[in-house]
Amino acid sequence: MFCIFNHNEDACRYGIGIGVLAFLACVFFFVVDAYFPQISNATDRKYLVLADLGFSGLWTFLWFVGFCFLTNQWAWTQAQDVLIGADSARAVITFSFFSIFSWGLLLAFAYKRYKMGVEDFAHSYVDPTPEVSTPYSSYPNISHDSYQQPPFTQTAEATEGYQPPPVY
Repeated sequence: MFCIFNHNEDACRYGIGIGVLAFLACVFFFVVDAYFPQISNATDRKYLVLADLGFSGLWTFLWFVGFCFLTNQWAWTQAQDVLIGADSARAVITFSFFSIFSWGLLLAFAYKRYKMGVEDFAHSYVDPTPEVSTPYSSYPNISHDSYQQPPFTQTAEATEGYQPPPVY
């Protein structure tokens, strides 16, 4: 048993490695997309979108490297070394070529989602401008000139008899 790509085991390991990791990442990001509307924390949503954006960009580049590497190793493969499996090798090269565009499209979608989140935050968030004269808002139509004691307070000397109700 040997690797069909010029007997280079690294070529086969590279192709298998990025393919399996890409599949696992796709499953993860599919689950994240399914639960994305339920995530209420804006920071967590931002980090997930940035992770999708970064991973898609990295994997677009890795598929490009894989396509170049596998094509180069296939070009150096001797015809007498390939008894069976030539179609499989060409299929792997074709798959890696189309994966560049697939992951590039995922990169474009992730960037679109990132820009949409940034624009939503910029348009919907309004920074409140505090008034310098009153640091705290007060109840409307109440003047602070007539201060009254709070109700239901006990005084040290309790008098017997009638007491008028407090004025509010």
